[in-house]
Amino acid sequence: MLAIAATSTIVSCKKDDDDPKTPPVATNDEEVITTCILQFTDPSGVQPAVSATFRDPDGDGGNLPTQFDTIRLHPSTSYEASIILLNETVTPADSISNEVLEEGDEHLFCFDVQDANVTITRTDSDGTFEIGLESLWVTGVAGNGHVTVTLKHQPDGIKNGTCDPGDTDIEIAFPIKIQ
Repeated sequence: MLAIAATSTIVSCKKDDDDPKTPPVATNDEEVITTCILQFTDPSGVQPAVSATFRDPDGDGGNLPTQFDTIRLHPSTSYEASIILLNETVTPADSISNEVLEEGDEHLFCFDVQDANVTITRTDSDGTFEIGLESLWVTGVAGNGHVTVTLKHQPDGIKNGTCDPGDTDIEIAFPIKIQ
């Protein structure tokens, strides 16, 4: 029952916003996604772990985000990445990532890289299609750009492995620096 309630609240989360640098945060009366954390680990152990956080404590609307980090990665490096989504309006914070994983057959993270030399491959799956809570990021030469991270909700058998069908639950255009 809890999973069904969480699904309908995440599904109804959407904001239309033409400014990709002011990312929407998913909200409605029952569920709030206040935080998106990207964690990067170099599996070879050469580069230090990296984290980039978007945090908007009051959710969509209201005050501006209190944290909006730039992703800073080293060139010519592979990183294993994880996405953590939280509702930090409650104590303890509620992990929305767990709900996305449990309902993996209805969710897909999409990554749109602009003006940066990085290739992103989703590495987890729902048994049929990728999810994207876990991914591999391979950087090339130094440079700057943006990576838009979008969580698509694709219910009722419309998930087909592409980012086209479904509704956008959250979309954040993270600045990225490969240096």
